[in-house]
Amino acid sequence: MPSPSGFSVAPGSQAEQVGRLIIALVLVLWVPSLPGGNYVMYPFVILTTWFHEMGHGLAAMLMGQQFSQLIILPNGSGLAEVYLDRDAGRLTLAVFAAGGPLAPVLVGAGLIVASAHPRAWRPVLWGLAAAIMVSVLLYVRSPVGIAVLPLVAAGLGLIAWKAPDGLTRFALQFLGMLGALSMVADFDYLFSEEAVIAGQVLASDTGAIEDALFLPHWVWASLILVTSIVTVGASLKYALSDERRKLPPPKPPANVLQFKRKP
Repeated sequence: MPSPSGFSVAPGSQAEQVGRLIIALVLVLWVPSLPGGNYVMYPFVILTTWFHEMGHGLAAMLMGQQFSQLIILPNGSGLAEVYLDRDAGRLTLAVFAAGGPLAPVLVGAGLIVASAHPRAWRPVLWGLAAAIMVSVLLYVRSPVGIAVLPLVAAGLGLIAWKAPDGLTRFALQFLGMLGALSMVADFDYLFSEEAVIAGQVLASDTGAIEDALFLPHWVWASLILVTSIVTVGASLKYALSDERRKLPPPKPPANVLQFKRKP
């Protein structure tokens, strides 16, 4: 039935998906500018830092190194401490450095894709909550992380358990946009060669890649940015595809014979 304004949106349609994603985008970008908005978004800032630092740690493990601990500071910055082999090659160092800035975008794109599959909504939220809790037990070693991350995990678990389908899907879309837009918040850091973290001047992620692979840090920052844009764009295209939502033709009953005429 049309709305009083004469405009209606069919449930599950592309228009509804676009609308929900736009709302998620507006919340991610607009809420921090409101009075008290930084407090509202603080748990999600910590979550994106967790994405980033876990990206470093998992990338190091992928390259055969030992992920030691993850530290999240009150201002939302963080550190991933890794024990690197003395003979760790330049590629290992570069992959470790690149894992941080790429992880939030990859997770965000994955959540956007998952939002297009109703059967995946609740399992994905449960899986994310479980991953956060496991990381707190194994790697997180800072008061802020230990205090905030379990609350985020509990909230995700509660949504997966009790929330209606619409809110469950929107949670995935919101978190997906949060990760996908992490490059906006980290843009200056991405294109910086150094950064001050915990009072120390350290090489930025792209600065570390520069040290390992020689090309200027801004080249690597540009490649990471382009990769992020392409990845997020592909996930949005998939989630909003009308072709994907078309149901396959029903199969005839087993006792019905079909004859096809060759052209």
